[in-house]
Amino acid sequence: MDHAKNREHRITGTTPSMAAEQAARLRELFPECVTEGKIDFEKLRATLGDEVDQRPERYSFTWAGKRDAIRILQTPSRATLKPCPDESLDWDTTQNVFIEGENLEVLKLLYKSYFGRVKMIYIDPPYNTGNDFVYPDNYADPLDTYLKMTGQRDSQGNLITSNPETSGRYHSAWLSMMYPRLFVARQLLRDDGVIFISIDDEEVGHLRMLCDEIFGSENLCGVIKRRAARKTAFLRKRMTDMCDYIVAYVRSESAAPLSAGQVSDGTRPVFNERNKITLRILRDGARAACPDGIYKASNYSPRTVSFELVDDLRIQHAKVLGDVRIRGHWRINQEVLDKTLFVTRNLGLRRTMLTEELERAKLLNDLLDNNNCYNEKGTEELRGLFGDAIFSNPKPRGLIEYLASAAGLQQDDLVVDFFAGSGTTGHGIMAQNAQRNDNRRFILVQLPEPLDSCNKEQKAAADFCDQIGKPRNIAELAKERLRRASKKVKGENPMGTIDLGFRVYRLSESTCRPWHDIDTKDAENLPEQMKLFADPLLPGWKADDVIWEVAVKEGYCLSSRIEEESKANGKMVYRVTDPDKEQSFRICLGDKLTLAMVKKLNLSKDDLFVCRDVALDDELAANLALQCRLKTI
Repeated sequence: MDHAKNREHRITGTTPSMAAEQAARLRELFPECVTEGKIDFEKLRATLGDEVDQRPERYSFTWAGKRDAIRILQTPSRATLKPCPDESLDWDTTQNVFIEGENLEVLKLLYKSYFGRVKMIYIDPPYNTGNDFVYPDNYADPLDTYLKMTGQRDSQGNLITSNPETSGRYHSAWLSMMYPRLFVARQLLRDDGVIFISIDDEEVGHLRMLCDEIFGSENLCGVIKRRAARKTAFLRKRMTDMCDYIVAYVRSESAAPLSAGQVSDGTRPVFNERNKITLRILRDGARAACPDGIYKASNYSPRTVSFELVDDLRIQHAKVLGDVRIRGHWRINQEVLDKTLFVTRNLGLRRTMLTEELERAKLLNDLLDNNNCYNEKGTEELRGLFGDAIFSNPKPRGLIEYLASAAGLQQDDLVVDFFAGSGTTGHGIMAQNAQRNDNRRFILVQLPEPLDSCNKEQKAAADFCDQIGKPRNIAELAKERLRRASKKVKGENPMGTIDLGFRVYRLSESTCRPWHDIDTKDAENLPEQMKLFADPLLPGWKADDVIWEVAVKEGYCLSSRIEEESKANGKMVYRVTDPDKEQSFRICLGDKLTLAMVKKLNLSKDDLFVCRDVALDDELAANLALQCRLKTI
């Protein structure tokens, strides 16, 4: 068989190159600037004219290690996500996802499937305190570092990065960690999407500059100052510490303003005792909620503020009959009162809000002081679920619900948190779904960061993992929290039909051998590499793992359905369906296919069919290539 020719129809072993995709967009936008397949930047500059900044000195934001951060961003991932149904809850029906793995590798794997599909991202990244910044730092091969760290491969050398201030690159290392993750996160957001990032004042300034570069300064919504604790903390030398920050950016100008929710009654008072007494008129036809009748001219004090009816007030059919003069400590001019003033049930006076006032009143402000959003509330929630406070200062679910409301989440909207921690985001979305009786979906990603029982702050968490027979790491605690939160929410809402499950996936090495380019003179390694064309699947591969790897690499979402369809030479043919994109493909992993077997599938030119390369001979491959969209493994 002509394997070299067939290789161009192979399932790719890595995620897409974001640099290549961006270059392709430039070629599409500026075809006149492409020479022999390459972008001619001199022509591009000339085409853009005044839009290009050619000044010798201009503002830029950089740090030591930025080039490495860009390089790791541009390196495709060769990993995969393996399904873990036994660790999941309601695998067959849920659309929620929990992924255990290093989040940059995971984000790259999500890129093709979820590009432009996420309404809201919330993250609570490491605050760079010098002792909690733990992420793989091998820029040459991040997957290898991760596999060693999690015990999936023999480990030698440095597995994790600790970021002590004495390293000399205290801020730079943190920025290098955040840059590629935020860059990919932006690609996942919908045009009307929003990202919220919790941070303390140690890095809030640097985070603002970083996000200005990635999202654009024009897309900054603002910085919310959140009171994080009921009591003052004494963590600083010169000031006490009670607050942290939430930096908010939108994907584009098409995003709606952040909302503080519905105005409770849409009315406002009309008097202020500090104002001088003036005369205003209650107009004929104004609405009245008090009983019909005649109210004599006199002084009235329905609540705390007094006013004088200069004329008798006549009410009939809930309307004011005739203009009525009123003296009082008015705070509103007559023009506005003519449109808005009405009589309340207890013979008080209030006004409805104007449309423009309602719009302003619904806008989120930059101060958050809410008991449900304090970290102590998060500790209480965990104690209620686990019987102990196994995390220090976890974010409360009320904060997630507050931000979800501000973002205007609707039915089926998707929320992503790739620093999931204890799983607060998933818990918050579940709880809010139950309150609203609808379903917003979530994807959580958490590094299986080890827990040390000898560490005073981690002992309770490590001991709990021992009690439930799970590995000592934060990802296991997050999964257990979601299970318990689901049970609690369901118990509080027994009649609800909301999605309280989640699928678990684990970042792992590909089921296929990696292809390595070799020197044509290196004859010794050539036969070994050619084995990949015979069958690249690693020994011991499992059908589910291979199918999900193909699905992710082809851009199918992690809530896709896999259904058995028929058998071909003793091997099952599966149909994989992405309900959101309304697309599907069929896959067979048998080691030998015939034309008669394939005919039973009734494939059309629009159908994608995936099989192993070893299962095809030249004639069948040629027939299938004409009959459908053929790809091989």
